Amino acid sequence: MTPSNLRFSSKLPNAKTTIFTTVGNLARKHNAVDLSQGFPNFEVDEKLKSLVTDAMQSGHNQYAAMQGYYGLREIISQKIETLHNRSYHPETEITVTVGATQAIFTAITAFVNHGDEVIVLKPAYDCYEPAITLNGGVPVYVQLDADGYRVNWQEFKNKLSDKTRMVIINTPHNPSGRIFSKEDMLQLQDILRPTNCIVLSDEVYEHIVFDGNEHQSASRFEDLAQRSFVCASFGKTFHVTGWKIGYCAAPEELMHEFRKTHQFAVFCVDHPVQRAMAAYLKNEEHYLSLPSFYQEKRDLFQEGLKDSRFTFKPSEGTYFQLLDYTEITTESDEDLAKRLIVDYKLASIPISSFNEHNRQDGVLRFCFAKKRETIEKAIQILNSIP
Repeated sequence: MTPSNLRFSSKLPNAKTTIFTTVGNLARKHNAVDLSQGFPNFEVDEKLKSLVTDAMQSGHNQYAAMQGYYGLREIISQKIETLHNRSYHPETEITVTVGATQAIFTAITAFVNHGDEVIVLKPAYDCYEPAITLNGGVPVYVQLDADGYRVNWQEFKNKLSDKTRMVIINTPHNPSGRIFSKEDMLQLQDILRPTNCIVLSDEVYEHIVFDGNEHQSASRFEDLAQRSFVCASFGKTFHVTGWKIGYCAAPEELMHEFRKTHQFAVFCVDHPVQRAMAAYLKNEEHYLSLPSFYQEKRDLFQEGLKDSRFTFKPSEGTYFQLLDYTEITTESDEDLAKRLIVDYKLASIPISSFNEHNRQDGVLRFCFAKKRETIEKAIQILNSIP
């Protein structure tokens, strides 16, 4: 019970229950096949679990260093240099975080002040805007084209102002499944070169890219790298979303400010899990094999729907596939998503929640990071929809 004389105002007055919680609750109520939320329903590698146990049994059960276990930071540095030809010093330029979400929140908190503008590409994952608002910033939206979810770089440039403090990008992109091309990144770099803008690059699906394409990390591009926080997630990479462990890489001057906030928000991250990750990353195949692993699931899902009434453009990255339902119904995506759960026992995510002004694109997002039998059951349901 709240004391009768206690008064307060909400710092997030417009925040609602997230679409993930709403859909998840409805899916559980109706015992639906759940392709809504972005987490795998298959088991973690036994080797990784045993490495965590080994670390605990070896006594690594107290605080890790604030920046993260040095052995893990060192191997992260090596991984980035091998893949993207960018050297980050493990002592001063890499920090282990409580998942990518904490890295994103910390970077925004460290640099966004009252009245600062932050450009957000819509549809956008739902953790960006609350963090901006809580820190007194102002989200400025660039809505991606519904046909392919490409960035209109001229519109992006037009939204920049002397108040723009930060730009948030996400590649591979959730929810659309598209990836930024090298040309996209070069355009971004050229546009930002004369500005004082920081880039927050959400790269949590960095290792899940299909059809022989390469992930174009902000760390690959000289000027972008000098102004960027690159945020990544071991939870997404190694199918352990519940472990909440990720990392952030940035130039020393930026990372110095980031750590001022990080140390008072969480101080450090689960120590035995960091030790396990450091050992597990020594085998590069644990992450280099992910494109083929997930492309097999993507292709299974798409092949199964070739004769359905849904249409789609193949996902370029992430473990999400958008399905266009405009040949089936004129319903809003929220209404169709609810009907699929209640009537057909299949859960998906309506992406209008992530668009500016809840723009209706006539698509639903499905997660294919699932067991084969789960994907096949979803295919059966989707093919039954008249």
